[in-house]
Amino acid sequence: MGRGAAAASAWRARVRFAPSPTGFLHLGGLRTALYNYIFAKKHEGCFVLRLEDTDQSRVVPGAASGIEDMLEWAGIPPDESPRRGGPVGPYQQSQRLDLYRKATEQLLKKGAAYRCFCTPQRLELLKKEALRSLQTPRYDNRCRHLSTRQVAEKVSQGADHVVRFRLEEGSEPFCDLIHGWSKHEVASVEGDPVILKSDGFPTYHLASVVDDHLMGITHVLRGGEWLVSTAKHLLLYRALGWDPPHFGHLPLLLNADGSKLSKRQGHVFVEQLAHDGYLPAALLDAITHCGSGFTENRMGRTLEELIAKFDMGRIEKHSALLDLEKLSEFNRIHLDQQIGDQRRRQDLVAEVQSSVEQVYGERLTERGVLRTAYVEQVLLLRRGHISRLQDLVSPQYSFLWIRPTVSYKQLQAVSPEADEIGQLVLELLDRPAGVLTIEELNRDLCRLPEQLRGTQYRIMMKLLRLALSGQQQGPSVAEMMVSLGRQEVQTRIQRALCG
Repeated sequence: MGRGAAAASAWRARVRFAPSPTGFLHLGGLRTALYNYIFAKKHEGCFVLRLEDTDQSRVVPGAASGIEDMLEWAGIPPDESPRRGGPVGPYQQSQRLDLYRKATEQLLKKGAAYRCFCTPQRLELLKKEALRSLQTPRYDNRCRHLSTRQVAEKVSQGADHVVRFRLEEGSEPFCDLIHGWSKHEVASVEGDPVILKSDGFPTYHLASVVDDHLMGITHVLRGGEWLVSTAKHLLLYRALGWDPPHFGHLPLLLNADGSKLSKRQGHVFVEQLAHDGYLPAALLDAITHCGSGFTENRMGRTLEELIAKFDMGRIEKHSALLDLEKLSEFNRIHLDQQIGDQRRRQDLVAEVQSSVEQVYGERLTERGVLRTAYVEQVLLLRRGHISRLQDLVSPQYSFLWIRPTVSYKQLQAVSPEADEIGQLVLELLDRPAGVLTIEELNRDLCRLPEQLRGTQYRIMMKLLRLALSGQQQGPSVAEMMVSLGRQEVQTRIQRALCG
């Protein structure tokens, strides 16, 4: 089969992300994809998405499309994929079965593989006996010793069988890009592994080797759980006469307490996090912040910075601990950066306008709140105070979009001087002045209690916040007044005093 079809005369990095479409993409998978993407872009190479769907019993309808959707949403789209196509497709293993069959035939002819006719019942008995003897379950290589005649006879009878790879003693050490030199004598601890199942589908061991070779993959960056299996894969490369790629096994991504990220934790799925309002840049920053591999490690890094600062030699061997509670802080920082960028702020304005329409709908008695200038001012005033854009349409900020219903009785319950306070603020707003500013309003509001008989500043603020928002908590009164504007503040105070 020669060298991989995608190999070029000049060296060019080609890496792949090869998930199984068995559900939603989770943060661990996103992290593996991201490191591959960063490596490819750092070396002006190619990032390939390949779907390993050979275990058809576990494939979830729509999962394959969902994985690619999330990579695109995250800003790390593959250069070649099932959706985009490419020169070495198909990019779904279930559509490459003939390639695995040809590789299997090559191994059978060389005597590097053999047909195994052991029934599932026999294999289960072997497993139970090993466990009973406190040994690690392994296949006893029984069918390795069948003669050519015996094999031919069983095949002619239509006996179900699998194909196993013949593990030979003498595994060579290999230098992992992250863990350094490793060596695993798999033949002494494992039975011969299945490489082609009875249904004609390959196992991961064969499929990954064949695909990485034929797709010209130069570097395999995958999860650390495959480190021990690499010796097995190198034996397959040697048996097929192919040069292996370079391997790097990324440390596992765990919870802050060292426990595994569980799929039962709904917030580990990228699709759910996207729905909950987390920004792609925030997630990419968070999952690399805890995993090392960069010359600079701070919150707020962009994808461009991650690529520029990437250093494979800095990836640590131990597991990376992700504190999911810090995701909100990462998001707040990245949202602050996007609001501060005029071009990207316009995209946020459009998103807020759409959310306001969706959440408040017919309750929007004043359509002016959808004006671009108004929404943009809201974003700038709340910059650094909100963690997600969705916070702006939460009940806490409903006063920004709809007028609250506040009665005069409610105001008097806060202070018997409700009329006097209201009139003083209205007079303050009637003064000739330019644009309202938070600083000037804070200064003027601080002086108002001097003109009241006994109401404290704190009580006055409580009353004004109630009149303006219908709530007892929220942004400062001055911020509310600047957000709403002079005319709307006057309208709300007058309505409350007359209500």
